Amino acid sequence: MTRKDQARQRAIEHLDIIKRFTLEISSINSHLERVRQLWGKALGVSGPQWMILIAISDLDKNDGVPINVVSKLLHVDPSFVTTQSKLLEQKELLHRSPSPADARVVRLSLTDKTRKHLAGLAEQHKAFKKTVFEEFSEHELAEFTGKLAMLNNRLEKACLIAAMDFET
Repeated sequence: MTRKDQARQRAIEHLDIIKRFTLEISSINSHLERVRQLWGKALGVSGPQWMILIAISDLDKNDGVPINVVSKLLHVDPSFVTTQSKLLEQKELLHRSPSPADARVVRLSLTDKTRKHLAGLAEQHKAFKKTVFEEFSEHELAEFTGKLAMLNNRLEKACLIAAMDFET
């Protein structure tokens, strides 16, 4: 353990558990944001644009993904996904097409160029996952992820309550 790590550990030990948890989550988010920026840079896109492409890759079942589905998954406004998807379309990284059922709904799908790029990153992604999650069994990771999802839902409710308190 480096001196920097030791100093950080000593400082953390003096915090109460809720503050420590909050700092750890914030730190995790910073690391994930850095990784998104790096992977996005390899494709010439921003971190948020990278996340849009990954969401589409994960959700698309060969008929495209509606913008509102992507925005809900990423917890962003649909107008943000609309704007960014237009930029990604200009870079020929995704296709935007009207839904056959409702022309008002725009469906997003990856181009072959993007699919090939993502396939080329498969080994790096696998190594990343192994490094981060090797201490967890599949069951432990599923349980931990479930608890994080529950916490996320509670935080969302708490934010709404806090917003109402400050807006009145």
